[in-house]
Amino acid sequence: MTSWAVTLVATKENQLANDQVKKAQSLLGLDSQIIWLDEGRACDLIIPCEPVSKDELEEKLLTALANTDIAIQKNENRRKKLLVADMDSTMIQLETLDYLAEILGFGEEVNEITARSMRGELDFADSLRTRVALLKGQSTDAMSKVLEDIPYTDGAEVTVKTMIKHGAYCALVSGGFTFTTDIVGPKLGFNEARANVFEIEDNTLTGNVIDPILARDSKQHTMEELCDKLDITSELACCIGDGANDLDMIQAAGMGVGFHGKPIVQEKAAFNIRFGDMTTLLYFQGYHKNEFVSVV
Repeated sequence: MTSWAVTLVATKENQLANDQVKKAQSLLGLDSQIIWLDEGRACDLIIPCEPVSKDELEEKLLTALANTDIAIQKNENRRKKLLVADMDSTMIQLETLDYLAEILGFGEEVNEITARSMRGELDFADSLRTRVALLKGQSTDAMSKVLEDIPYTDGAEVTVKTMIKHGAYCALVSGGFTFTTDIVGPKLGFNEARANVFEIEDNTLTGNVIDPILARDSKQHTMEELCDKLDITSELACCIGDGANDLDMIQAAGMGVGFHGKPIVQEKAAFNIRFGDMTTLLYFQGYHKNEFVSVV
């Protein structure tokens, strides 16, 4: 019989106290073994079988344990061999096209379209074309300003480099643009990065995106392509993102994770990181803190 793991991960600001762990154990209604992944921060509760209702149990745990992320899964194949990650508002804390538009004076118009797209109210590819069309005739000089001080997500570099050290392949797959992924991908240690490409003529944005557009279905296709390349099943893939554009790959992966996701993502993703930083993804996979790669 396959055992199951209930993973509890507190934020850095909130300790996971022993009484909270005992409260979680009582809610499980099953004998459980405590394995600390990071003393006072993250632990696995190993139980002998699948809980009667995972969704109900997760809700009870979220209510009982404030600011604590929860993952409930089989305690096998937890460490994934493939990571496919969104970039904007996931690996970095910025929507790059929105910020570029803000610099160019079109921020309010573009922000509204982006928000509706991320909520799933608009087709992503159509919304992308509409947003980029607003920038027609603008100089590419503003793109360098976006790159001056990118706000990287706390724990993103540690997470990517730790997974790679332990044999995973990591791909950054963004509905954003290559001028950003070309910087973010290598900085965080990704094996590869894919994104959309602005059409540019004489250092000026034409208002067009070069086809094919990397959209919602493209992200899932990328995951499937890389699974074939690595000769693994989707069960060994992890996909993470925050918006509706990420849902296809999130729902197709063995570990599909919403990262501080929009409501539609939190509703549909099997796993959610609601409170913590990106290293929560490592704890969900059963990594111990002493296995993390140190970064400067």
